[in-house]
Amino acid sequence: MTHRVVWLPLEVVILVIAGIVVLTTGVLLFPVYQGALPYFENGLYGLLLIIFALQTMTLGRTPFGDLSRSKLVLALGLIVASVGMVSCLVPIPIALPRILLFICFGPGGLSLFLQLIFAEDKSKRWAKYGGIFRQLIYACGSVYVLSMAIAALLFNQRLLTTPMTAIATIVFGLAICYLAAVLLRIDRAYPDSAKVPDDKVKLSTEQVMILFTSIFMVIIGIVLIPVNLGILPFSANAQLGVLMIIFSIQMLAFGNTPVGVFPRTWLVLAFGLVFALLGAVSCIIPHLLVAFLTTLVGTLNILGGVISLVKMVLARDGHANKPRETVPPILTRLFVTQLTLSLLQTLFGTSMLVPGVVPGLVIGVILAANGCVLLYLLHVLRLLDTLRSGTEGAK
Repeated sequence: MTHRVVWLPLEVVILVIAGIVVLTTGVLLFPVYQGALPYFENGLYGLLLIIFALQTMTLGRTPFGDLSRSKLVLALGLIVASVGMVSCLVPIPIALPRILLFICFGPGGLSLFLQLIFAEDKSKRWAKYGGIFRQLIYACGSVYVLSMAIAALLFNQRLLTTPMTAIATIVFGLAICYLAAVLLRIDRAYPDSAKVPDDKVKLSTEQVMILFTSIFMVIIGIVLIPVNLGILPFSANAQLGVLMIIFSIQMLAFGNTPVGVFPRTWLVLAFGLVFALLGAVSCIIPHLLVAFLTTLVGTLNILGGVISLVKMVLARDGHANKPRETVPPILTRLFVTQLTLSLLQTLFGTSMLVPGVVPGLVIGVILAANGCVLLYLLHVLRLLDTLRSGTEGAK
């Protein structure tokens, strides 16, 4: 029996996850406003900033329009992502996340809406194409207008009654999902029209995700030091939520799950969507899913680390039975890096499932080390890409 492999463009994946986050927020706002559930406002703001940053870093799509993925754009994306991460991890009410979101949704939405109307390569050209491209005009226009409305609510939360705010948020989430559906239809009908990042920085989308994840791990590790010293509070629910969102993006876009790489079948995509939903809820509602997600993330990390170790051992044994060849140093460095990551992943998972087995300060060091090793892995992968391009050029 064969399983159908489903391909989703990264842009569609990010929009789907953004839609899930906004829709989930709108639905949860009803019990939140009734006092039935707690609400971590900055957890939501931080998560939305992270999604904006990922879109900027992977596709060059900024809240103000498309740009080439230069070092400056990548750095700005990392700065916004870092603000979002810290906002999620440290439950201290600060205005910066809301201000940044207001800029992204308000002036950013207005800028995109004006570009949609007046730019030659947008609504004017899409209207001539007709068909699904007319729907693209409506989808983009609705998202941009609603984003400005959300910015107004960020500026003054009393503009609407609480039920109307929840309804407006749900409508915004539906508009984002509608835009994702339209882009998916266009991509399947016209694959050449897919957005390809204009690179000045030679990083694949997978490598950008490695960079993003490594920075997140380093930030968690650094934050955990003052947390364990009693200096700062810590939001475990948002940490787990962001991890679930990262898992979701990797599963939907690349088929890369915490326990290995799989073909992107409908089953893998379904798990990716469930992970996104769990991550959104965990970032928005404190304490609700902490116990469950701690067990889930811990188990997935242990399984992923052990499976990776077993694969490396079997591959090593297989090479041992072959005639000895000179192994390039770069491949040795890659093997050692992956081995270290697998050991750190297993240790982190164990610390989650067996509280107290690893001191809190040491967990922070483990996570920071994991992030640093991921950065080194990115360096090694870029060296391999350079070697491959040089070899192909020589041929």
